[in-house]
Amino acid sequence: MARLKGRLKTAKTHRHAVSPLAPKGAFPRLPVIGGARFAAVQAGVRYAGRVDVMLAVLDPGTSVAGVFTRSATRSAPVLDCQAKIGSDTSGGAVFIVNSGNSNAFTGASGEKAVAAICEEVARVTGVPENRVYSASTGVIGEPLPFERITARIEELNGTLTADAIELAARAIMTTDTYAKGAGAEVQIGGKTVRIAGIAKGSGMIAPDMATMLVYIFTDAKIEQPLLQKMLGSLTDETFNNITVDSDTSTSDTLLVAATGASGIEVTEDTTAFRNALKKVMLELAHQVVRDGEGATKFIEIRVTGAASDSDARTHAMAIANSPLVKTAIAGEDPNWGRIVMAIGKSGAAADRDKLMIHFGEILVASQGWVSPAYRESEGAAYMKNQELVISVDLGLGKGAATVWTCDLTHGYIEINADYRS
Repeated sequence: MARLKGRLKTAKTHRHAVSPLAPKGAFPRLPVIGGARFAAVQAGVRYAGRVDVMLAVLDPGTSVAGVFTRSATRSAPVLDCQAKIGSDTSGGAVFIVNSGNSNAFTGASGEKAVAAICEEVARVTGVPENRVYSASTGVIGEPLPFERITARIEELNGTLTADAIELAARAIMTTDTYAKGAGAEVQIGGKTVRIAGIAKGSGMIAPDMATMLVYIFTDAKIEQPLLQKMLGSLTDETFNNITVDSDTSTSDTLLVAATGASGIEVTEDTTAFRNALKKVMLELAHQVVRDGEGATKFIEIRVTGAASDSDARTHAMAIANSPLVKTAIAGEDPNWGRIVMAIGKSGAAADRDKLMIHFGEILVASQGWVSPAYRESEGAAYMKNQELVISVDLGLGKGAATVWTCDLTHGYIEINADYRS
């Protein structure tokens, strides 16, 4: 009975031991973004005793860009946000996010919930309803008790502060074991532009646009079409190259807000800003993998020598998503045969007799056979590391790709077996 109660408590609160791969130390000190204010409350959407709704209010003139899941069963909030992206910026913008319930596969009731939330947020904040972007994350297929959220909008709006982004990050967590944040400051024309981002994600991570829920804020001044173009390109270089379990969420949303408060204008030629934004996005993407449900290993998979970049990514994802590869790594078994298997099944071009495989700096296989210099004991010792690099050279061309994943452990099964309890 005691064991059952413990399992039910864990499932109800979704609080788990912090991932061994988590960044060391507390939540990072992020730059304060002019024109952005945050708040979070306990609304009791699903979880007891923790903040579960966050509000971000952005000044008039803010540009908002977004990328979303391409799931055919995407949620009501995703559909609503997609319809609003690119709208007029004169009236500011608001992000409102709840955890505990994804408002996905909820039919007309889901649309009603989104409308009610956005209407109340617009009324309280004075921001036009077409500039209110909502998101929900959690259990699929259960009606969202939106009245619990709308009842707290006044409180949220009354407690907004510029330095509450960490609280906002905590409010959007589900099975996450730690709040995720990343920031950067970059000099443009002798002046400082700031970027701060938060994310949630731990399971159901196989991006098909961006992934999970991610919110990034900057005080740069950027026209919406350029921000949208930049975001799409950087997403393909960051969030679209991670996977935890090969499952794409119904609720994946990535929004970037540029308030313009710094007065520094970013153009297509401002590479320093693009590089800084990519750094923030990649750091958040890596934090999601490091918090993969039950994960004990952070794995970088590098594929080179492919016929094309597309083929390289196909091979890399085949390795990263293979349950056999991931469980072998969890067991610290240097079973390179499973990597060969994953390459062979991917559907992209490969030639057995040209393959070369490395574990870190250790040459494991080449020319279609195990390397004469390879020793199983070396491979086994390498697999004990928390951070691993698996490199594959296909010997066919110049295509290359790098993706990041984690291992697959008993912990993943335990978390997901109890998810709806």
